Amino acid sequence: MKPISRRNFLGQASCAGLGYMTFMNSFLNLKALNAAAISNATVNDCSGYKAIVCILFAGGCDSYNMLAPWELSRHMEYVATRSGLAIPRNELLRLKAGTPGHAARDFAVHPSMPEVRDLFDQNKMAFLANTGTLLNNTTTKATFNSGTDLPIGLFSHSDQIQQWQTGIPSVRSSKGWAGRMADIIGSCNANQNISMNLSLSGTNIFQTGNETIEYALDPFSGSVGIDNYDPNSTWNFRESRTQAIDSLLAQQYQNIFDKSYMDVIMNAKDAHVEFQAALQNSVEFDPTLFPDTYFGSSLEMIAKTIDVKDDLDFNRQVFYIVYGGWDHHDELLNNQTAMLGEISQGLSAFMTGLEQIGHEDDVLTMTISEFGRTLASNGNGSDHAWGGNAMVMGGPNLINGGQIYGDYPSLALNTDIELGRGVLIPQQSTDEYFAEVAKWFGVTGQDLDIIFPNLHEFYSSSSSDNPIGFLQ
Repeated sequence: MKPISRRNFLGQASCAGLGYMTFMNSFLNLKALNAAAISNATVNDCSGYKAIVCILFAGGCDSYNMLAPWELSRHMEYVATRSGLAIPRNELLRLKAGTPGHAARDFAVHPSMPEVRDLFDQNKMAFLANTGTLLNNTTTKATFNSGTDLPIGLFSHSDQIQQWQTGIPSVRSSKGWAGRMADIIGSCNANQNISMNLSLSGTNIFQTGNETIEYALDPFSGSVGIDNYDPNSTWNFRESRTQAIDSLLAQQYQNIFDKSYMDVIMNAKDAHVEFQAALQNSVEFDPTLFPDTYFGSSLEMIAKTIDVKDDLDFNRQVFYIVYGGWDHHDELLNNQTAMLGEISQGLSAFMTGLEQIGHEDDVLTMTISEFGRTLASNGNGSDHAWGGNAMVMGGPNLINGGQIYGDYPSLALNTDIELGRGVLIPQQSTDEYFAEVAKWFGVTGQDLDIIFPNLHEFYSSSSSDNPIGFLQ
């Protein structure tokens, strides 16, 4: 047994999945070859370059320690409810005083998030308070207790993580809202060989549409090609394998399925070559900028890909990262200290990287998680709940930063929106959150209602105003 670093371990673990990722990238090209154009009644906006970076905190993030009340009386409520899970007030990192819209109700972030505090104070970060899946805006304790008008599978990991990815809380769906969005505006990109949706975490529902799936990237190497295929190699095995594959691809196949399959492999090979050639021209960041973690490497690869967007002929891109391990039924405080610190450092590095390549106002970074967690402790952790807090990040000309959007609730028990043990009814819907992002991305008119069929319960798609207002 030889010592192995975290980076090497993750790199080797990624290599184990290259065959699968290659197939998915190949399958994407099959979808592209056979997809019929979607007929739209509206013309969507393709001007300029825009990218979304969606980070899933898989497992259900306890976000009321991520963003906590600082104002003394509200912090006392927080301590009384959270008990052993509460962060002492003198350890919290206070956000700039008098957050707009909340007057004296000042807030603070977790002690391990000084970089997020700085981003917020520089108007490059904002929080969305008590957000979650809702069927309508009339959910109360009474309707909850009657079991009516509730998202399907409430408190279930699998159902709620699906709903945050699909934007549809009433049914189980295998199509994500980024996938449906790509179906509609994918033509904004001149390059149709590589999907608008790029995943650093393999296959996922979020980026799957009727005609779209993700293009899988490896955080360390970029596009994933055919294993041991390298036309420039002089190593006997790799040279022989490359020649054999080229021979198979050059054959003329009479069977339509054989021919289609080989066309897919050929297109995937060409797309891989195209992507990797462009990536060779990407910026070389200071090696100390991004944290030496899987999350940091993923963000660095995204920044590099954005830097060569002109080489790849992209106007629109959606990136996806899964950062798992937030199901903290136990050891919540210790786990949060490490994980929130890693998130904070990674986001700060990513913003610095975007500023270096001049795209800080073109890239919206957003967080999602299937649900918040109980405010009350189960002894050493917290359990599945409902409403939670999310972060959005972008340049000062992109987001209206330095603010908390929505009604950050009292964290006392027995309030009108508290269902027991600190389970909070969301007061801001995922529909509003996602629709604002999609509207900025270029989706207009009735296409918003196609992507988010429940949106009309909270917002009129014909409105000139944004649903929430965190984007300029």
